[in-house]
Order: sequence, then C-alpha cells, then structure tokens
Amino acid sequence: MALGDIESEINKSAGDIIATIRADADAEIANIIADTDSKIASMKEKEEKKLKNVIERLRRQELSSIELENKKIVLSKKNEVLTKVFSEILTSFESLPANKKLKHYKQMVSISKRVIDNPRAYLAEIDKFSAEDLGVSSVVTDSKITGGIIFENEDRTIQIDMQYKTIIQMLWDREIKNLSDILFG
Repeated sequence: MALGDIESEINKSAGDIIATIRADADAEIANIIADTDSKIASMKEKEEKKLKNVIERLRRQELSSIELENKKIVLSKKNEVLTKVFSEILTSFESLPANKKLKHYKQMVSISKRVIDNPRAYLAEIDKFSAEDLGVSSVVTDSKITGGIIFENEDRTIQIDMQYKTIIQMLWDREIKNLSDILFG
C-alpha cells in the first residue's frame, strides 16, 4: 500500500471516529439539554405553584383584614347607638316631672329603709323635695348627682346608691346582650 492510501485510510478512520465522537457528543448534548429543560420546567412549575400560593395567601389576608376592619366599623357604630340609647334613657329619667320623680323617690326610700332605718337622702340640686316629702331624716343636695338618690345612715358607714345612672347602668350591664339583639338582630 502506498503512503497515500494509508493516509487516506487513516483520514477515513479518523473521520469515522470523529463522526462517532461527534454523534455521541451531539446525543449527550441533546440528553443534557432535554434533562435541563425538564428540570427548568419542573422548577418553573414549582415556582409558579409557590407564587400562586403566596398570591392566594395574600388575597386571603387582605380579605381577612377588610372583614376585620368592617367588623370594627360595625361594632363602633353599634357602640355609638348603644351609648346614645343609654344617654337618652338616663336623660328621660333625669328630666321626669316632679310628681313622677317623687313617686320613684318614695319607692327608693321604702327599699332603702330595709337596710337603713332613718336614712339621710342626697339629691340632685334640681330636685326640690323636703325630708318630709320623702320620709327621710334629712335631705342634702349634691352637685354630682343628676337624678335619683344616695341614702346614708346617721354615722355615714352605710350608703345605698340609687341614682338613676347607677340603676340604669346595673340594668344595662345585665341586659346589654338582649338589648343588642333587639336593636341589631
């Protein structure tokens, strides 16, 4: 064989080897690209799922926040209404005509005498009832009282608070749930 033939055969053999290596490399590159594309798609899917979950959680948090704020507003308005109702009830009792107040006050005296034999009565400055009118030992006016009576024994060790605001507050505290149900359903 001539040198040219040997060279040609070596080149052909080298070409076949290069073609095989190139084909193997191309196949390996294709496998790597396919594996990478698969991993990227999987990572993208996981990230999209995470993003979707984060968006959904933020949406729920925002809705919860809005609902909480709405509840605060409603409770505030309900409280305003209840406070106004309390104030109106108290004002209606404090502004009763003298004859109706006297009737209430005599009932209060009767109740207080179960605890204090001959009580002293503290009244609002606008109430012009005498000790004789009420059936008590004495009457003292007090600027802090707006309606109703505070009873006290002679040695000032026992007091019975029957001011309208005290009685209404006690009833209010006991019946607030029922009142709220009536007003707001």
